[in-house]
Amino acid sequence: MERNIVTGGCLCGSIRYEATARPYNITHCHCLDCRRSSGAPFVTWASFSRRSFRFTSGQQRELRWAGRLRSFCPDCGTPLTFLAGPDADEVDVTVCSFDQPTTVAPADHTWVEDQLPWIHLADDLPIYRQKRETHGS
Repeated sequence: MERNIVTGGCLCGSIRYEATARPYNITHCHCLDCRRSSGAPFVTWASFSRRSFRFTSGQQRELRWAGRLRSFCPDCGTPLTFLAGPDADEVDVTVCSFDQPTTVAPADHTWVEDQLPWIHLADDLPIYRQKRETHGS
């Protein structure tokens, strides 16, 4: 089986990463935490097994809040990853930080109970009021 490699990084280029597995659980997340931490109406995430993901250059900054861990570039502020907890088996990576974000497509919308009222979903993707069951890889 051919090894998939997804690469990406921050806007300024100081942080780089790679994942050596296929992404899964690709979602548009509308939760308040994602909206506030990104400054956007929703964030598109892709999950990877934690063991398949690594930062390859630069030193990301990590923010722990409410038991969760988010990483971002300390130079340009690009949001990069999310961990549900310190022992999480998967890491969520912002799809728009991929070098090739067009190689994946979202599968659903999650946390739409927090969706901004002026966002109108017209893409026919499944909608979950909160989180959905993980599809795993």
